[in-house]
Amino acid sequence: MTVARRDGTRRADARRENDPPSVIQAVRNAQDKETGATMMKLVTKTVLAAGLLALFGVAAASAQDAAAAVAPIHKGLAAIGAGLAIVGGGLGIGLIGKSAVESIARQPEAAGPIGTNMILTAALVEGATLFAVVVGLLAALA
Repeated sequence: MTVARRDGTRRADARRENDPPSVIQAVRNAQDKETGATMMKLVTKTVLAAGLLALFGVAAASAQDAAAAVAPIHKGLAAIGAGLAIVGGGLGIGLIGKSAVESIARQPEAAGPIGTNMILTAALVEGATLFAVVVGLLAALA
């Protein structure tokens, strides 16, 4: 593709429309896909852990009379689940922050919306983590 100058001459543009993306851009695209897949796996595992925690809590509450000897095991599992929820939430918020900082480094002019979305997403992850911890601790202490 050529570009016309004011004086009427033409020059070859350094970047053409049909050029393949550069190697750096291909690597960045691969990293973005990998980060998205990692984040999706982390969210799935966190939700799964919260569901299992709730299940253990209900099982421990309904089986108090039937299995008094097994109650310490349920309490231990609930406490482990609460700890795993904290670890999962911490990893999730860390990945959110990492991705936001990388995005701001690539596009500094979009720092405001990226920061807002980062804080909102981190708050949602923190809320889910807090819910899982409360359920786990209620099951462990009941």
